[in-house]
Amino acid sequence: MAAGAARRHRGRRSAPGAVRGAGLIEVLVAVLVMAIGLLGIAAMQATALRNSQSSAEQSMAVVYSYSIMDAMRANRDVATAGGYTMGMTCAPPAAGTLAQTDQREWLTAMQQPRSLGPSACGQIEMVDAGNQIVRITVRWDDRRAEEQAAATPKTISTTTRL
Repeated sequence: MAAGAARRHRGRRSAPGAVRGAGLIEVLVAVLVMAIGLLGIAAMQATALRNSQSSAEQSMAVVYSYSIMDAMRANRDVATAGGYTMGMTCAPPAAGTLAQTDQREWLTAMQQPRSLGPSACGQIEMVDAGNQIVRITVRWDDRRAEEQAAATPKTISTTTRL
């Protein structure tokens, strides 16, 4: 029985000696493949976060458009007379009339750091005074989504009837 055990031991010993180092190469290749996969996952995660932020900013721009529309509907007589009309501006107007106060609060809220940022601008135009149709345009810098130092500003326009 001792001779059979010795033969088995010798048989196992000779096989690994012939392919010495093959296991280490397999491990290195596996680690390399896993590292490349993890880098790909990290890149996809970064892209997803960037796109998520851009999408959130677009949603905020729409919400701000609706907020000034609601303020205009609450002050419909002044709005239809053109009291809210203003060109594309990033500077909030001085508070004076209710319309100017609404515009000031609208632009100031958009320019908050946790909102669209200091580059946010707005425009209100009366498209058709007879039918009370107004267009609200919001513009902001969406540099994160563009992957550029100086991205083209993103613009959202909403047209509605007061």
